[in-house]
Amino acid sequence: MYPAEKGVVVHTKAQLVTDGPLSRPVPVALRYDAPAGAEPATVRFCFPGGTEWSVPRSLLESGLRTPARGGDIGIWPCGRVQAIVEFHSSDGVAVVQFDSSALLRFLRRTYSATASSVTR
Repeated sequence: MYPAEKGVVVHTKAQLVTDGPLSRPVPVALRYDAPAGAEPATVRFCFPGGTEWSVPRSLLESGLRTPARGGDIGIWPCGRVQAIVEFHSSDGVAVVQFDSSALLRFLRRTYSATASSVTR
């Protein structure tokens, strides 16, 4: 994580779900930069190779409790401790499974960063 005035970065691992018998682990950087002015708060899922998806922070938060969809991205809880994030593009669909606790910790940090920048 870097200082609150610049944002939040959390590195985690996720499972790339495939139609094969085994899913494979993939490193993911979760990034948040405090919005300027009236911009909505967004988070970014950054994957190896430069693939990056921006998601409204509110969509991520909602998707951890109940299925939520915004444009090309769907998020929903999977059991009690995991969450699925589904990314749709012209190349196909990527389904990635996260530990919910990693996403919740990241969200908490984004709210702390936002509160810190407001009080400065």
